[in-house]
Amino acid sequence: MNERKNPFLEPYNTLHDVVPFDRIQMEDYEEAFMEGIRRDEEYLDKTINNPAKPTFDNTIINKDDEEGYYDLLDRVSTVFFNMLSAETNDEMDALAQKLSPILTKHANDMRLNEKLFQRVQYVHRHHRKLTAEEKRLLDDCYQGFVRSGALLDAEGKERLRQLTEEASLLGLQFSQNLLKENKAFMLHITDEQQLEGLPQTAIDAAAEEARQRELQGWVFTLDAPSYSPFMTYSTQRELRRQMYMAYNTKGIHDNENNNIDICKRLINLRREIAQLLGYKTYADYVLSRRMAKNVRSVYRLLNQLVDAYKPTAEKELEELQKEQGGAGGGSLEPWDIGFYSHKLKLRKYNIDAEMLRPYLQLEKVIDGVFGLANRLYGITFKENKDIPVYHPDVKAYEVFDHDGSYLAVFYADFHPRKGKQGGAWMTEYQGQWIKPLPTSPKGRSSNLEGQVNIRPHVSVVMNLTKPTPDKPALLTLGEVETFLHEFGHALHGIFSNCRFESLSGTNVLWDFVELPSQFMENFAIEKKFLSTFAFHYETGEPLPDTLISRIRRSRNFMVATACLRQVSFGLLDMAYYTKSEPFDEDIISFEKKAWQKAIIRPQRQDTCMTTQFSHIMAGGYAAGYYSYKWAEVLDADAFAVFKRHGVFDQKTAQRFRDCILSRGGTEDPMTLYKNFRGGEPTIDALLKRNGIKKK
Repeated sequence: MNERKNPFLEPYNTLHDVVPFDRIQMEDYEEAFMEGIRRDEEYLDKTINNPAKPTFDNTIINKDDEEGYYDLLDRVSTVFFNMLSAETNDEMDALAQKLSPILTKHANDMRLNEKLFQRVQYVHRHHRKLTAEEKRLLDDCYQGFVRSGALLDAEGKERLRQLTEEASLLGLQFSQNLLKENKAFMLHITDEQQLEGLPQTAIDAAAEEARQRELQGWVFTLDAPSYSPFMTYSTQRELRRQMYMAYNTKGIHDNENNNIDICKRLINLRREIAQLLGYKTYADYVLSRRMAKNVRSVYRLLNQLVDAYKPTAEKELEELQKEQGGAGGGSLEPWDIGFYSHKLKLRKYNIDAEMLRPYLQLEKVIDGVFGLANRLYGITFKENKDIPVYHPDVKAYEVFDHDGSYLAVFYADFHPRKGKQGGAWMTEYQGQWIKPLPTSPKGRSSNLEGQVNIRPHVSVVMNLTKPTPDKPALLTLGEVETFLHEFGHALHGIFSNCRFESLSGTNVLWDFVELPSQFMENFAIEKKFLSTFAFHYETGEPLPDTLISRIRRSRNFMVATACLRQVSFGLLDMAYYTKSEPFDEDIISFEKKAWQKAIIRPQRQDTCMTTQFSHIMAGGYAAGYYSYKWAEVLDADAFAVFKRHGVFDQKTAQRFRDCILSRGGTEDPMTLYKNFRGGEPTIDALLKRNGIKKK
């Protein structure tokens, strides 16, 4: 009997070298992590003891060039932490808690190794004849060491170790608490009259949720496909209030999942890290390596948006209050916003998300999104059921370029389930990079003579409406936009054609990364796009032109309110991370003051965003949430080029691919953007698209 082998510790020997999810067991992770750390330490020892003079090749890219080389620690980390978000369990959560300080210590050991930094510093000072991409990698590498404390004295380095290890552990604890809070709540209804106003799709989904929990009646949760329809359609104001309060008090309850102290500590840890490294605030530290460059630029954008959108938002609020007043609804509370917004939109435009659902069957939407990529770029997606996946919900595709050559593997994970974080995101299981080899290993495409182009494996993870026993998954237009958004990130990875993995795909400056994703959302209301897939799931009838017309006319409904909401989150983020003194204020009251400039309604003092704000507490967007609006300026400006030449113009699409999507972080993003656009972006295209500024 053959002894079972840990799949991480040997070549996968799978098609395209995909992750063998079907062979991975829980006990494989820890063994692979520890062996990966050992190999890293071996590599470090080999590098710092190399008697040869430091060069770009033997110090910056000193990877083993043997056939089949892979970075074990990167391999297991990628799978483990992706599963921690998409398919976790108590055992995995516990292992993450155990490994977090070990991995952070290891990262610090690498970044704070004086001998290694001396070699990097020597190359940085004395490099000769490097390409632009090599210079970019060298500068990123050097700055990475400096920003990780390489210039600190021994006492400073030790303090930085303590701070980063604690921050890593707390970020993980924040996420785990939030997931537990989200999954702990359910609204269980047994009285059918309390379903009044809800669309049948929401009722069916709630019945299925109850059935899975072995309960009678209907169960509504805080997952978006359940929460959003309930808040939009339910006539039961008290139940809407219960749902709203459950959603907006996550992390502030008096229980073991309370995130208030964790938030305070994370804010202070990041401030102290930044100040230890010579910056006044954490925002100064972060923005020094962003397109925005500094705090002043971020506030300039956020203030411009407040000034431009607030007058319109105030008019939108007045209109909403009149709608509620006409319905005899009393004072307008937060749990009334979605409900009366829907009524107002229906009255003004005769359009409703549920009207569109029958035409937005998930399988057809998938065909439409893939068809859009084919129409723009000539690429094709072919499902391959032989590629292992980590859950039956996940679909795996091979992606082929316009010439038929293999381009990437694409995974799509569509529906909410136990153990899966809320929201939507794109990630990778293998990044793209070019490896100098005389021959191409099995399952990889060799694009250049003497070089192997290691193609990426990208994944999009979402929480879209699930099918029910008698209906397929029928989406809202908003869910289609979410799919397009994450698919835009995926294309950024799929089209990557860079030499170095750390510069490839979505490895770009943080306030540039949302451009490809938000750009794709523009197609959601284009008639020529909708006409390719929007057919009634029962009759096969196409989405009527009248509905498409109403969709387009209602595009900017409540747009100013939505903008101010995003700006308010940006202001909150900046308020926390521009603190130069220790933070010990009441989180809830600080939050209300921080975003006041973008708020147009009285605020409740018994709700909190901060304690569930994963982006800025645990998701990498600390001092960076503004980037969504920053990228929105870019995406509106870029799509204006497509509108001018035709939204499906292949020459424009090819230029977008060549100048932006394939280039990763190999050049300054503004340079990449100007190469495509011919100049710097302005806010005008966004204001025109939103109807704030007349054309």
